[in-house]
Amino acid sequence: MKKQIISLIALIAMSFATTAQIDRSQQPKPGPAPKVQLGKSEKFTLSNGLQVIMVENHKLPRASASLTIDNNPVVEGDKAGVSSIMGSLLGRGTKNITKDEFNEKVDFLGAGVNFYSSGASARSLTKYFPEVLALMADGVKNSQFTQEEFDKEIKITLDGLKSDEKNVTSTARRVESALLYGKNHPYGEFISKETLNNITLEDVKNNYNTYYKPNNAYLIIVGDINTKATKKLVKSLFKKWEKSDIPEVAFKKPENVSKTEINFINMPNAVQSEVVIANNIDLKLGDKDYYAALLASNILGGGGTARLFMNLREDKGYTYGSYSSVRQSKIAATFRASASVRNSVTDSSIVEIKKEIDKIRTEKVTEEELKNAKAQYVGNFVMDVQKPATAASFALNIARYNLPTDFYENYLSNINSVTLEDVQNAALKYFKSDQARIIVTGKAIDVLDNLEKTGYTINYFDKNGDPTEKPEMTIAIPEGVTASTVVDAYINAIGGEDKLTAVKSISITSAAKVQGMDISLVRKAATPNKSVVTVSGMGQVLQKIVFDGETGYQEAQGRKKEMTAEEITKAKAKNAITEELAYKDGELLRIEPLEGTKAYVIKYDDKEIFFDVKSGLKLQEVQVVKTPDGKEVRVPSTFSNYKEVKGVKFPFSMGQKMGPMDIKFEVTEIKINEGVTDEDFK
Repeated sequence: MKKQIISLIALIAMSFATTAQIDRSQQPKPGPAPKVQLGKSEKFTLSNGLQVIMVENHKLPRASASLTIDNNPVVEGDKAGVSSIMGSLLGRGTKNITKDEFNEKVDFLGAGVNFYSSGASARSLTKYFPEVLALMADGVKNSQFTQEEFDKEIKITLDGLKSDEKNVTSTARRVESALLYGKNHPYGEFISKETLNNITLEDVKNNYNTYYKPNNAYLIIVGDINTKATKKLVKSLFKKWEKSDIPEVAFKKPENVSKTEINFINMPNAVQSEVVIANNIDLKLGDKDYYAALLASNILGGGGTARLFMNLREDKGYTYGSYSSVRQSKIAATFRASASVRNSVTDSSIVEIKKEIDKIRTEKVTEEELKNAKAQYVGNFVMDVQKPATAASFALNIARYNLPTDFYENYLSNINSVTLEDVQNAALKYFKSDQARIIVTGKAIDVLDNLEKTGYTINYFDKNGDPTEKPEMTIAIPEGVTASTVVDAYINAIGGEDKLTAVKSISITSAAKVQGMDISLVRKAATPNKSVVTVSGMGQVLQKIVFDGETGYQEAQGRKKEMTAEEITKAKAKNAITEELAYKDGELLRIEPLEGTKAYVIKYDDKEIFFDVKSGLKLQEVQVVKTPDGKEVRVPSTFSNYKEVKGVKFPFSMGQKMGPMDIKFEVTEIKINEGVTDEDFK
């Protein structure tokens, strides 16, 4: 049988060789742009102004509906969040059905119905679609807003804000919007504890009655439908949705700074910097240079082969990725380039990002870059056209942006007609590197000294986007405080020397999830310096590190590596039960803010260890490790949720950041002076 298969493969290869002779010395000429065949859509408008677009597609027995209310955004001021709360409360019971009955019915039908401040959506099998669309329509027209549900949603939102307070990325995005658009612009304001507490149930009802109206809305229905029957169904369900005049809104157009500057937001808990170079632009879907702007951004930072990625990741190793984008909008469009980078290279990353922006503005891109960017857009467009929802979304865009009816039929030819000169002109027009905000969210103590050397004016902002003073860079260490006294305070904080000396062995079991996989970590130690760490997952040992007091090894993926002489010397020198004792010989570097408190920072070998000034407990360790390609990276580990076991306090929550992953281990069991034998260290 094996010989037959090999013979068949050879026969096929010979067939290709004789029938497909290709001159490989000549590069194939590109063919014409693919002919775009858009699905046919049918449109009609109800007397209340609701515009309906239907697209039949009978490939699968299912259908979906999407409602878009196309109002201009509104400045909500001291009640920012009222529309978001309103959207969350939609569908939680109507005049005709309770919240629980509604949810049970949707689940029973295997459907999905969702509501939000600017619309709603529904999906189901074809045979249930009329019933599911009726449920969506009922929620749209007849939602009840109760005090009980309102109070629940306010609490949920407040809890979300609280958990997000120390999130560096969330803070960076919030302040970025506030700075780019202004806090008095709908794109620049944000929900806060104060604005949420200003919102009442009556405000939510008024928002719904004022803005959630059909006369500026589009209903898109796609799938295995009969358009005649569906039209009749839509009329019966939505004709009584009452229209009303929607208030006109006005707000100031965002402006760029007159000269490029750095806007710095201090986040003392940041282990890396969020860097954004951005400016406001005037770009709408369908503008003459819209296609050139897309291609320019793609070449600059559109993915793994773009210039920013190749420079900052592949060449410099500053980041896991750097990207750029142009956001078209009728209200406020933007250009931005961004990267999350190591603290130590924050200033260098800014230099490199700006260098790439300046280069694409002042020099033409290559023919190869433009060809590849076009190919990517053509490929993605052709793939999207195959999706049933594409025709409907294209029809919606044509209506919303007042585009020519053949806009998407000509889309690929417009992409392919962009020239090298067009790309450079678009970059020059929209990538305003001379009038950009360089927004940096990071740890002031680690990055400000170098940022000041870039020559840009630095303006400082707090986590709410309000101007503030330059962060305090140093905190004086009190007289008499040394690394030794800090470690002594730690020993006292976890139970005292007497309790620790009574500990002869310890076994700690922890658990975590890594990319959906359950991971177990077991650490065992015995005095004076025996230790073993075992990491398991998927029913097998992933890694094991053993030291028996004299020698040791590391084992992973079936490979065993003996400890080096240097590693053995280090292992012998430390106390396996309380390794912090060795830190007495370290250097007390500074006091710095950390997680809302202040921490002493001791440097020992390749580590910085952070101890709470007030409680004495260890909060964090940051170790410098070398990657396989020789680059140095800082790996932070956090310690919290201390609990007492037999008179000694241990952290029951331990976190570690490994590249883009945040791993959190929770301790499940600690045994003192039991469960450890000499066999564990063999």
